[in-house]
Amino acid sequence: MASDDEANAAAVARGEDAEAPEGKNWRRKGKHDKPKPWDEDPNIDHWKIEKFDPSWNEGGMLEVSSFSTLFPQYREKYLQESWPIVKGALKEHGISCELNLVEGSMTVSTTRKTRDPFIIIKARELMKLLSRSVPAPQAVKILDDEMNCDIIKIGGLVRNKERFVKRRERLLGPNLSTLKAIEILTGCYILVQGNTVAAMGSYKGRGLKQVRRIVEDCMKNVKHPVYHIKELLIKRELAKNPALATESWDRFLPKFKKKNVKQKKPQTKEKKPYTPFPPPQQPSKIDVQLETGEYFMSEKRKSDKKWQEKLEKQSGKAEENKRKRDAAFVPPKENTAGPSEPDKTANDNSEIADRAKSLKKKAKEFRKSEAQENFRAESYLASNEESRLKKMKSTKSK
Repeated sequence: MASDDEANAAAVARGEDAEAPEGKNWRRKGKHDKPKPWDEDPNIDHWKIEKFDPSWNEGGMLEVSSFSTLFPQYREKYLQESWPIVKGALKEHGISCELNLVEGSMTVSTTRKTRDPFIIIKARELMKLLSRSVPAPQAVKILDDEMNCDIIKIGGLVRNKERFVKRRERLLGPNLSTLKAIEILTGCYILVQGNTVAAMGSYKGRGLKQVRRIVEDCMKNVKHPVYHIKELLIKRELAKNPALATESWDRFLPKFKKKNVKQKKPQTKEKKPYTPFPPPQQPSKIDVQLETGEYFMSEKRKSDKKWQEKLEKQSGKAEENKRKRDAAFVPPKENTAGPSEPDKTANDNSEIADRAKSLKKKAKEFRKSEAQENFRAESYLASNEESRLKKMKSTKSK
């Protein structure tokens, strides 16, 4: 019988006509996985969540569902002040809420007026956000159908407390600049508080998934949040180009290599060689007194000796203090040595330059004086010649 069943099943799987036994319907895997006309329709938004209509559930809830959440003590005062806002927001959806300050808990439960079956889950998320220090006006937005939240636990990702604080500060950045950049790029509200990170946003644009990935990579020291911000900025620009919609973006994204920073090796003390014998016993106070002979001294001699040691110590201290006071009045030593080598070379160069200047000046003056002397000699000769010619003329005329 088993062999007939296996044969029929194999025949059905191959698409052959086989006689199925009466009362048995053989099913083929993927028989109904056929493309539907609305799967690839661009006019249909598959991510859109239709708003709940109370007419869909006029009878209300059959059973009462309730959830309770604890909150830390430092949130008690704020919750007392903002509880009317929370109560009013839940009352619109037919949910009752209770704040128990003795136990430190918040409880939400359905009522007869509740129509939306999923609103109790949203109310539970609202209580979680309030307990994680999210402000009430922001936390109330979780009741919208398109808003979701994700509370990421980071306390157990890092063991060392100092390292945990440093990595948590990376998420915030200087003046919360890194956190604001992540919020703008992912479209989510992010609050880092204690050992958790609360994020509020939509899964439609993969915002919450990106936030979780950034937070976990930062706390595990896989990648710095700044590198994630760079990637998100590049992806945002690439999304504007419709030609790249069907292509891989890996070639455009930066590839960051992790660098292993060398850590300082802890200073280890050198281990002494092991010896099975214990160290020699130190002499006791009485043994020392016996060696110095102090043990056999009388009380008066002992006190005199102590007093003498004290006076010697005081005199030594007084001399040292006097030497320190007199040091302020000692004149500084004069620099009797000649100038240093660079000063010497500088002085020599300046002297050579001065000498060259003076020589040039003297040569110029000498040339001028020679020219003047030549001019005087020529003028003297010319005057003598003229006087001689005049005398000759005068003698001829006579």
